Amino acid sequence: MERLGIRMIAFAKRNILLYFRDKATVFFSLLAVIILIALYVLFLGDMTAKGLPDFPAKKAVLTTWFIAGILAVTSMTTTLGSFGILVEDRANKTYMDFYSSPISRTKLVGGYIISALVIGFIMCMITLLVSNLFLFVSGEVVLSFGKMMAASGVIILSVLASGSMVLLLVSFFKTSNAFAAASTVIGTLLGFLAGIYIPIGGLPDYIQSVVKLFPVSHSAALFRQLIMEAPLLEAFSTAPVAMKQAFEIDMGMLYDINGKKTTQLFSIMYLCGTTLLFFGLSLLVMRRKNK
Repeated sequence: MERLGIRMIAFAKRNILLYFRDKATVFFSLLAVIILIALYVLFLGDMTAKGLPDFPAKKAVLTTWFIAGILAVTSMTTTLGSFGILVEDRANKTYMDFYSSPISRTKLVGGYIISALVIGFIMCMITLLVSNLFLFVSGEVVLSFGKMMAASGVIILSVLASGSMVLLLVSFFKTSNAFAAASTVIGTLLGFLAGIYIPIGGLPDYIQSVVKLFPVSHSAALFRQLIMEAPLLEAFSTAPVAMKQAFEIDMGMLYDINGKKTTQLFSIMYLCGTTLLFFGLSLLVMRRKNK
């Protein structure tokens, strides 16, 4: 049993090394993030700023709002890119060599999952550190050690939820081309579904309903509540509480579901439920296919 565990870890290490050695894989798993940053710098930032009235710390509020969205999107795009190794092994029939080895199919799947989660966590942590450095260089308030630790916890939860959804998705792909096409579509939609291209308050009601159901949106909400706390306090220090709450809902820090505002606990439980549901469905689908 111990040897099988060691073999699973070794297999996961193999997948991690393959991911980071392939610069194209790393680039394309971050492509959606790069496009988001480019769009925000070119016109989305100005468009969002013009759609809001002037208030203290406006720049800091919008910057941290965008950073939170980037962290949420990264948790999905990087796990998606790492699971591409599974699809490639399946397309190249490499998995047949693994099946003839002493390690079981369950352990092989476990190795793919572990490597995807580790890669997602590493890439999100790098994004968090770079974002904090950007805040420092920009003269904004950087995240404290406590905030960084809390954000790390949200990263773990976000990567687990995103990884579970991606695993179910890739279980249906047999070719690299189909996977690449799906990755492109997902990367394009993520900005909308996470409420980054346009704040949720500016979307039609039916699209808002979709955003509220999408787990990555709840990851974004948790990141926003952490990262935006300091600039938001400054921005609304003299404003009525109702005005601040309305702003939080419009910007996707909280969600209004059936007339009730979501809480941190709600988003955490939603992501936990998503993780259990999609991992369960993924393993069920893969087990049936193996049979």
